[in-house]
Amino acid sequence: MKVLLSIKPQFVKEIFNGTKKFEYRKAIFKNRDIKTVVIYATMPIGKVVGEFEIDSIIEKHPQDIWEETKQYSGVSKEFYYQYFHGRDKGYAIGIKRLKEYKKPKCPHKLYGKFTAPQSFKYV
Repeated sequence: MKVLLSIKPQFVKEIFNGTKKFEYRKAIFKNRDIKTVVIYATMPIGKVVGEFEIDSIIEKHPQDIWEETKQYSGVSKEFYYQYFHGRDKGYAIGIKRLKEYKKPKCPHKLYGKFTAPQSFKYV
């Protein structure tokens, strides 16, 4: 089983160019046996564009995660702290073995009736 994450196009670009090696989340999937993340680039792209293996998942206070991952965050410090504002816990999914699809895939063809998940979706 894999998990599909909705990721904004600007962050997808940072992932594929190697600047962003961690995907930050406020909530995460409960099934910790998931090894692969499928990347859905949100609108205006609206396609499944690649996947990566999960290197590790850091679960800590957002300030601790930032100190540990800021070098490869792919986001500004201001954006990061705004995203986690008021949270006592956050998650950073480490990215390894990244695979960008040569041709982005239509999610409707892959998964049938498709609604982009707010956070994640098991696939």
